[in-house]
Amino acid sequence: MTSPAIGARMPFRTNDTYQSRSPVLHKHMSEFWSGDLGLTLITISLAVLIFVITPLREAALPGRFFFDLIVVTLMVFGAMAVNQSRIAKAFVIAVVLASAAVSGAARLHPTLFLHQLSSVLSTLTLLLYVRIVLLVMFRKGPVTWSRIQGGICAYLLVGMAWASAFQFLEQLLPGSFHFVTAPADMDQLTSKLTYFSFATLTTVGSDIAPLLPFARSLTMAEAIVGQLFPATLIGALVAMAMQSRTNIRSEHGPIGVRDVS
Repeated sequence: MTSPAIGARMPFRTNDTYQSRSPVLHKHMSEFWSGDLGLTLITISLAVLIFVITPLREAALPGRFFFDLIVVTLMVFGAMAVNQSRIAKAFVIAVVLASAAVSGAARLHPTLFLHQLSSVLSTLTLLLYVRIVLLVMFRKGPVTWSRIQGGICAYLLVGMAWASAFQFLEQLLPGSFHFVTAPADMDQLTSKLTYFSFATLTTVGSDIAPLLPFARSLTMAEAIVGQLFPATLIGALVAMAMQSRTNIRSEHGPIGVRDVS
């Protein structure tokens, strides 16, 4: 007579076990992103993608898919780990997956519409990536190396977002930019505009010139962001460091003071 009762209890314990897995998974992702590992992996992946894979795409070198997959996976986990509403998390994940699907479709069945839609979704996705990184970066706590990595990561993502916006503009209005050698395919266009974007972001200058008014306005906006973003970021980190030191002193007392009683 006792075995049915025991059997009746088992489903409830199983459901409790399933329900407890979600907070545990969220805790593990939060610990992963609060440490150095999450931002370190995505910063390394972005650096390799921008400075190695993208320039070599002009020679039809494969490998971008692997690093894109790493970045997408890390950012989805980051969106689930940061403190935001479920609607915001669902929106970020939906945009990321839609961008990946459209990019894959544009590569398999290249059409002008799919390439334009891919550029728009890529720009939106990269800006959402910047938001995720900044949310992780400016969480409460001391200023550590991971926060500096977050600033570098956000800066690289801004440059990539502008490159996607430049690409959409060139697809929508051909002749928006003047190239010394015209890009022969989409990979060459992406590589050249990525180079132009980071040359503009760092105000180095390049051999690519914006011709149409919209291209010039977008270029000026990126140059301004390239100057203001690092200064604002450094100021915010310094303010966080001072606030963290003030909180430590308020909790433990001034440094050098000893309890003589």
